[in-house]
Amino acid sequence: MRLIPREPKFFEMFAEVSSNLNEGARLLQYLLRNHSEIPGGVQRFREIEHRGDDMTHAILTKLNQTFITPFDREDIHRLASAMDDVLDFMNAAVVRLDMYKIFNPPPAAAELAGFIVEQSEELAKAVALLEKSNQHVLEHCVEVNRLENEADRISRIAIAKLFEDEGTLRGFRDCHGQSRRRRQCVGNRCPEECLNAPFSLHILTVRNNCP
Repeated sequence: MRLIPREPKFFEMFAEVSSNLNEGARLLQYLLRNHSEIPGGVQRFREIEHRGDDMTHAILTKLNQTFITPFDREDIHRLASAMDDVLDFMNAAVVRLDMYKIFNPPPAAAELAGFIVEQSEELAKAVALLEKSNQHVLEHCVEVNRLENEADRISRIAIAKLFEDEGTLRGFRDCHGQSRRRRQCVGNRCPEECLNAPFSLHILTVRNNCP
């Protein structure tokens, strides 16, 4: 029995963050499937992103106020920041869709968003197991990595298709910077960023010798 118990609130806070992350991923997927909703979806996503910022700030504030934490402070900070970064990248993709007036994104965009939804769901499952110090956390981390590899494959195919049309190729040559930014709107950076969160979970799990 602990004379000074560890603060369990962090588990609840991370569950809220993962739920908000999943909501953002689903909204991104919806917008890429329903192109006409993109202009109005920017504000909705901004609200989710701001909520995520508030949640991350609350975790870091709680971290500074807590004497005994359930995990190393460094690990809690890393995980909170990694999950916030994923949401930030999704928000950037939505903002660019509206900024560059990309109201008819390629089908691969929605497909990539689908991987982000699956990754966020796996993260939520992993986070839910943290309080139980469950070794199955690592299984969900591995699945996130597998999904990222599959998303990479889809992303490469989508980028290759940009060069199949001569007009698109000329536009790429004439305005490389803008074309590059537009390709990023497909969301191919988000699955990569999702890897940082499970990496943090993996370190956290191993350090705490989960059975």
